[in-house]
Amino acid sequence: MPEFSPSLETSFRAINHHLERKTQSRLDWPRLCQHLATFTSTKLGAEQAQAWQPASSLLASQQLLAQTEDAYKLCTYYLRELDFSQIKNIHSGLDRAAHQGVLTPAELLEIAQTQAGSRNLRRVVDSYADLSALQALLADLRTFPQLEQEIHRCITEQGEVSERASPQLGAIRQHQQQIRGQIHQQLQQLIHRKHTALQDTVITQRAERYVLPVKAPQRDAVPGIVHDVSTSGATLYIEPQTTVELNNRLRQLARQAEQEEYRIREILSQQVTEVVLELQQGLDMITQLDLAVARARYGLWLNGNIPRFVQLDEPIHLRNLRHPLLIWQQQQEQGATVVPITIDIAPPIKVVTITGPNTGGKTATLKTLGLVALMAKAGLMIPAAEPVELPWFRQVLADIGDEQSLQQNLSTFSGHIRTISQILQALGEQSHLNHAALVLLDEVGAGTDPSEGTALAIALLTHLADQAQLTIATTHYGELKALKYQDARFENASVEFDPETLAPTYRLLWGIPGRSNALAIAQRLGLNPDVIATATQALPADQDQVNQVIAGLEAQRRQQEAKASTASQLLAATEKLHQELLTKTEQLRQREQHLRQHQEQTIAQAIAQAQAEIAQLIKKLQAGPQTAQAAAQAQSQLKTIQAEYTPPPPEPVPGYLPQIGERVRIPKLQQTGEIIGLEDDAIAVRLGLMKVTVKLTDIESLTGEKPQPPAKITAPPPANPVRAEKAQETIPTLQTERNTLDIRGQRVASAEILLDEALNHGGSVLWVIHGHGTGKLRQFVHEHLRHHPLVEKFEFAPQNEGGRGATIVYFRQF
Repeated sequence: MPEFSPSLETSFRAINHHLERKTQSRLDWPRLCQHLATFTSTKLGAEQAQAWQPASSLLASQQLLAQTEDAYKLCTYYLRELDFSQIKNIHSGLDRAAHQGVLTPAELLEIAQTQAGSRNLRRVVDSYADLSALQALLADLRTFPQLEQEIHRCITEQGEVSERASPQLGAIRQHQQQIRGQIHQQLQQLIHRKHTALQDTVITQRAERYVLPVKAPQRDAVPGIVHDVSTSGATLYIEPQTTVELNNRLRQLARQAEQEEYRIREILSQQVTEVVLELQQGLDMITQLDLAVARARYGLWLNGNIPRFVQLDEPIHLRNLRHPLLIWQQQQEQGATVVPITIDIAPPIKVVTITGPNTGGKTATLKTLGLVALMAKAGLMIPAAEPVELPWFRQVLADIGDEQSLQQNLSTFSGHIRTISQILQALGEQSHLNHAALVLLDEVGAGTDPSEGTALAIALLTHLADQAQLTIATTHYGELKALKYQDARFENASVEFDPETLAPTYRLLWGIPGRSNALAIAQRLGLNPDVIATATQALPADQDQVNQVIAGLEAQRRQQEAKASTASQLLAATEKLHQELLTKTEQLRQREQHLRQHQEQTIAQAIAQAQAEIAQLIKKLQAGPQTAQAAAQAQSQLKTIQAEYTPPPPEPVPGYLPQIGERVRIPKLQQTGEIIGLEDDAIAVRLGLMKVTVKLTDIESLTGEKPQPPAKITAPPPANPVRAEKAQETIPTLQTERNTLDIRGQRVASAEILLDEALNHGGSVLWVIHGHGTGKLRQFVHEHLRHHPLVEKFEFAPQNEGGRGATIVYFRQF
């Protein structure tokens, strides 16, 4: 392999980067990224989506697709939407903190809100055990609850420094309130005495000092300092002499408050500076989570599927593939219906030439394939039917469009040759990477003499068959159609054209080259028949025969497609009939159940009526013992009738055996979980982040079926039933350091985290010390315990051990 100098290698990288960017522009990748950005939830996510780039390695693309698949599962299977409303763009604040700057109250508040939002997002993701890709994305996410709590203690929800941030600030604020009260009291007295000299009986401010609006002619009625004059000059805003000293004192207190607020913000900013790197990394992780959800939402909107990367020697399957930008145009801009295409390319095919008339969809086919190759690399879902299988192309290089430039003195042909030269150079540089490149060439060899253009196109495609994994080229040169019969690596395709309507169908036909329709179109458009006849005679002798063969092949294809369509309709009708039978069966089952319920109600009413009659009879026969005995016999007969007509309880469905991975219901816990282990009559079930072990008889299927225990499982009676029963009656409540959780002084959000961790550790009993206080923390703890699946019961501690300031939690014993 040749060795390159560093400068030459840098030059090659620059050329490759420029070529990749040019290819993305020709394939409309930036426009697709703009569409992706509309599905994000945060401003940061939208900014990154607009600049989204395909991954540079196969592993990175697979990780992106796994994240997209997890987000898609979260939205569709679990029907759970992630809430990004608390995530703010805190980059500017973090940058200032990184340079030892002092943050504003609003910036500090946004950092705290983002921390809370990040923690909630991670909690939701972690609650679903099978979202491994998203969990790995957030595995290193760190949140700082203490910093968050300190910010909320010092900064109000309105973005101001709270008076509870420090005793000094609280004292200053209180003193300010007292001074304002004195100022208002004196000004109100002055208004009462001098109201005739005032323009309005209101107290206002000028230059942060309290003033009165005085009529200009009565300036002397209110001695003081003039701070402002109205536009008309009729009103003077005067600070009365009696309040000057109070206003001065108020200004001094304001400066002291500002200094104290700055000191508090400086302390909080320093705390942010200490963890600024972790905060920046956490924000990046949450932004990547937002992008994963956006990719899933975009894929759902496209009705797409997750692609699978195959080896270079495996077939490419892209069935019913639709161009994503045309889908957007159809849905958002009332564009034409998108016609899907199918691309099935199996080895040893390396080059596909697409022929057909102009405006028939050849260029659209190139762009569709190139765009979905970039989408797969970028972790996006593909709008095609399953299975979506294609290689991971290291390079996607395209020469599409007219490169003519008057400023650079380039003709159309020269522009194409320059781009193709860059493509060949890029392929030569990456030749050691298994030729994993997709090359797209539009109108190869065009723009020059047809004979030379044909020769150049044949040579170029033959060279690309050796250098690239796959090359798709459109052309009008008929000689390129014959390459398929000379080299097994070549294949023909064409875009269908209806000669009757003179319109393209935009369907892609494989294995059949496009035939010339120029004379047919000219004849339909009314060109002079003599000219048409002369042109027909001037055609080569075998040209008409070739067109007839191609027409025959197209007719055969249409016949096969018609038969396939008929078979598809029959299959759809069969499936519809099958569904109708299932519906009828369900209706009959429901009707049978309804009749059984009606029968049970009838019997119950009859029994109730009989019981009422017996009750009347007992009242009448209470006179003597014989009468009472007769009434007792009648009551016994009534019970016999009730036992005879009451339907027996439903028996469990025989033969039902749970399997690992199956979802089952645990009626005792009122929870649904997934089976992760089976052992004799014990079964391990995963409930979210928890794992419980229950008996086989304690579960049932989602349809209500009870499992049938294996015959070999026989539970021997306990040696001493009385002792066993007594052993289960009481649970020791001895308080130790290990089974005690002290959450006094915690906020509800922090207490919830600590309480969940303690409950997940399990045991037999847990002491939770929440204190008395306002009772909000105790109320939250009890509400949380009331719905927790691991809690059997809870109660207040004895009076001598904490009373209502502590709660004893008893765990369920499985």
